Amino acid sequence: MRVVFIGCVDFSFQMLSHLLTLPEFELVGVVTRRQSDFNADFKSIEPLAESAGSPCFIAKGNDQNEMADWIKELNPDVVYCFGWAYLLSKEILKIAPLGVVGYHPALLPKNRGRHPIIWALALGLTETASTFFFMDEGADSGDILSQVKVKITSSDAAGSLYKNLSDVARKQVSQFTAQLAGGNSPRIKQNHSQANYWRKRGKNDGLIDWRMSAGNIHNLVRALTHPYVGAHCLYLGGDRKVWKCEWLPLKGKFANIEPGKVLKVRNKRITIKCGEDAVVLIQHELDPLPKEGDYL
Repeated sequence: MRVVFIGCVDFSFQMLSHLLTLPEFELVGVVTRRQSDFNADFKSIEPLAESAGSPCFIAKGNDQNEMADWIKELNPDVVYCFGWAYLLSKEILKIAPLGVVGYHPALLPKNRGRHPIIWALALGLTETASTFFFMDEGADSGDILSQVKVKITSSDAAGSLYKNLSDVARKQVSQFTAQLAGGNSPRIKQNHSQANYWRKRGKNDGLIDWRMSAGNIHNLVRALTHPYVGAHCLYLGGDRKVWKCEWLPLKGKFANIEPGKVLKVRNKRITIKCGEDAVVLIQHELDPLPKEGDYL
């Protein structure tokens, strides 16, 4: 089966590396980037194209006319688009007879839109999904090809959830690639009445406000940790990253202490009172360390 592969993040690299081992998969072209100003997990797949002897189109910006002409010349049976920041044009979507398969790490039709791994953790969800679907002109709205639910535990952070989803996705890719090549792939329409769309996040969405509950701060920090940009707090007139923290229930203690007060500093671990309970900052960039009794 002749496939053009589009992607430019670490997930793209992992999936294409796996696909190249499958007997049904024939890579006829790659579309990627050499740099990105907005993908924290950016990774060019140009090296994989070179090692596979595949032609490679380096995209710049979002002018898709040249990309469409280039893909047409390759005559693919299907296009895989795993890890791309833009919706594809109608012209690209209709090139391959089997269509374009996209990926969204959420339980579609719920939670379409931007930053699905970050939002799932920031909102404290206990479940998400690894979903492959046939792309249409909407955002994450096409028919579902493969979907597997993935649990989110209280110990998960962005990196571990990213890995768990990737591990599940590799198995799905093996299965549906064989199904597509054999002409017996499933196609399940989404119930659009159940859909919601997550918005694009900005810098202010990563700001820790100590008036938040400790649970919400803990979720925010684990959502934005590596491979993403990190949550941040204001300290000594600037932004300081917080990469890992623990939620510390206070069980009624310190009820009369204001949010933002430093309760303890031990070996770079900083315990801070929140709107409810406290958090212990474990990996952070607060330097110099605050003193007990200081306010953040």
